[in-house]
Amino acid sequence: MNTWSEAAEPKPEAVTAMGWLRVVVRATVLIVLVFGSLLVLVLVRLVERPACGLSRPITPHITQFVCRNALRVLRLPLNVTGAPLQERAAVVANHTSWLDIFVLNASKRIYFVSKAEVAGWPGIGWLARATGTLFIKRERGQATAQTQIMQARLLAGHKLLFFPEGTSTDGQQVLPFKTTLFGSFMGAELRETIQVQPVSVVYHPPEGKPKSFYGWWGDMEFATNLLGTLAAASQGSIDVIYHPALKVAEFTDRKALAKAAELAVRAGHNKLLGR
Repeated sequence: MNTWSEAAEPKPEAVTAMGWLRVVVRATVLIVLVFGSLLVLVLVRLVERPACGLSRPITPHITQFVCRNALRVLRLPLNVTGAPLQERAAVVANHTSWLDIFVLNASKRIYFVSKAEVAGWPGIGWLARATGTLFIKRERGQATAQTQIMQARLLAGHKLLFFPEGTSTDGQQVLPFKTTLFGSFMGAELRETIQVQPVSVVYHPPEGKPKSFYGWWGDMEFATNLLGTLAAASQGSIDVIYHPALKVAEFTDRKALAKAAELAVRAGHNKLLGR
């Protein structure tokens, strides 16, 4: 049986005249929303950064406003079950689409952990830097330094979110979690106080579309995937489950913690898919 990585990428559908109209309208509104709000965020940050340092009491609200309204522009309903943790915590979730950024920010003010290469991407990189994304270098020699940076952000009260699968999928399964970043929670400064909240995210396709409609994986072109979403005459929906948080102090090591988080995310994912 094929695994997701072996599955053929869906063939893009031809965009109709009405589809192009939807693309133009939605893209225009999104550009104004995203980059207009980015300008406001940058201006606010000029005051917020010297006054508050690592703490960001104002700008995350701007990011959340953008993400909630971006989903409204796309006409994608978001259904949230469970409660995002208010205490000091990190968040882990399965990764399906570029839409995850909007979905997870819409329901909780968070900061993403991303590979360092994203910082250099035009457009996306600028947005990621402005919204406080933590960029991680994946070289072995950087592990200790990256752990210290994550710990500093968590101690400052930031809720960091990362995708332990290490890649995105077609949304039909949860891959085994990589354990490296979970080691950041095992230090003496955090172990007794930090929690990790698993989150399951499932995209339901529009009627008549393949289950992987919103998936973005492998060598799929971002522009093509974005175009298909913008052009859709009707949209599907998104379900998110916030699971009970895991207390790091109750786990012997990062591997045990990662496995518990993985099982929770997979169980919720399967439940949302009706399995």
